[in-house]
Amino acid sequence: MYFLKTFNVNLLVVTLLIATPYQLILSQSRVEAGGSFDTKRESIVLISAFTTKGDQVELNRAIRNGLDAGLTINEIKEILIHVYAYAGFPRSLNGLSVFLHVLKDRKQSGINDVLGRDTSLIHENKNKIELGTEIQTKLIGSPAQSEIYTFAPVIDRFLKEHLFADIFSRDILDFQQREIATLSILASLGGVESQLRSHIKVAIKIGITENELQSILSIIESKVSWENGQKAKTILENNLKPNAQSQSLPEENKTLNQNFTGKVWIDMILGDNRTWNTQIGNVTFAPGARTKWHYHPGGQILLVTKGEGYYQEKGRPIRSLKAGDVIQCLPNVPHWHGATPKSELSHFAIGTNMQSGPVIWLNPVTEKEYNGYEESH
Repeated sequence: MYFLKTFNVNLLVVTLLIATPYQLILSQSRVEAGGSFDTKRESIVLISAFTTKGDQVELNRAIRNGLDAGLTINEIKEILIHVYAYAGFPRSLNGLSVFLHVLKDRKQSGINDVLGRDTSLIHENKNKIELGTEIQTKLIGSPAQSEIYTFAPVIDRFLKEHLFADIFSRDILDFQQREIATLSILASLGGVESQLRSHIKVAIKIGITENELQSILSIIESKVSWENGQKAKTILENNLKPNAQSQSLPEENKTLNQNFTGKVWIDMILGDNRTWNTQIGNVTFAPGARTKWHYHPGGQILLVTKGEGYYQEKGRPIRSLKAGDVIQCLPNVPHWHGATPKSELSHFAIGTNMQSGPVIWLNPVTEKEYNGYEESH
């Protein structure tokens, strides 16, 4: 059940660490949206993300699930068209090709999907620059200003006349649905942090809640790319708490994750590796921080590198952790781990046999459970 031994930490660090000091892997996390996200909007996230990634196998599955969840043909078509504005024509065209194949296959199987309504003809009396400026201002809350627009005025005109007047004015999708798609595209694309920050602000401005934003990024994290989801969550947290300060570790690396209590700093070493069916990373918990109760269908190995902490399996006493300890978390055994109240804890986490499935998150560790070690010693 529980295995603990000491190993040569320095040798392991030299072997594994070509990455930053604060890195994490806890397998792929199950989305815990708390009821704030329905299956249709989850399908918008996944269709947008897998189109952006160019993953046609997963996109095929996401489109089928979207149709089953109630998205119409025209709504999915519009999502795929919307992708091109942020990820380019090739991804959009490939996505439309996959969609066409799905519809033909479903029709041959006797499934008649709902076409849905087409876009309305609106604002016929306004030219594109007027219409685009109006929509852009409504979304961001004020007239757009940027040195980039002064430097290259044509890009400002393209944005207003095409992105906002031609695309955002199409009412097959509402503004919230388009922002859900846009956030999913940008989070999956990577390397567009400035644009992602801007669209998070737009999303909040038009009424998408913090919980819904968390849900979007948790879906990306658990079903598309753990690394992209974690990076986007960091950007979201910095948007929501711009004045937050860290006592000892860089605040920009701190993760925003419903599956932890307290501050946790993350970054990837080896993520979502299908060749070895393994994920590797390192996590640093601030004093008092810990995971929720959870278990791994394929098991997990923890290699403690710094500080002091706790580990507990369901129905067993809490164990203390220190640098050099190794823990083998057997498959399907509920457990939690984290730092002591007075010390940080850093450990490598190796997700094993990832083909068995992602980590299953359970309930938070209560204060009584967390304080169990101190009370028993």
